[in-house]
Amino acid sequence: MARKPKMLFVNLAVKDLDKSVEFFTALGFEFNPQFTDENATCMILNDNTFVMLLVEGFFQNFTKKTIAEPATTTEAIMAISADTREEVDEIVEKALAAGGKVSNDKMDEGFMYSWSFQDVDNHLWEVIYMDQSAING
Repeated sequence: MARKPKMLFVNLAVKDLDKSVEFFTALGFEFNPQFTDENATCMILNDNTFVMLLVEGFFQNFTKKTIAEPATTTEAIMAISADTREEVDEIVEKALAAGGKVSNDKMDEGFMYSWSFQDVDNHLWEVIYMDQSAING
């Protein structure tokens, strides 16, 4: 029987928690105050998917490895969906206006459209729209 976890928590190390919260708030994300203090916050992507933003010193408590420096290495690419092509552009444009940087140029594969940005800690985020009718049809 295939394993199907009901929730996903992505943990990201950040240098300045307040700056990260300000950045993602500008993109329209909300945070769970029950899991927020000076060391961490829980950013809500949807009812079952969350991004824990952890101050680097606190993040280090959860690993024996060196924390990746996202300005020079890629530890992961977080990909989030959008409902339309326009929403892809809107999210990335808000990210850029809030202090993020373009990661890659827009990609248009017809049925799939994406654009990416780096957040204030240089983590990579891909915003993707997929035309389900082209995939299912």
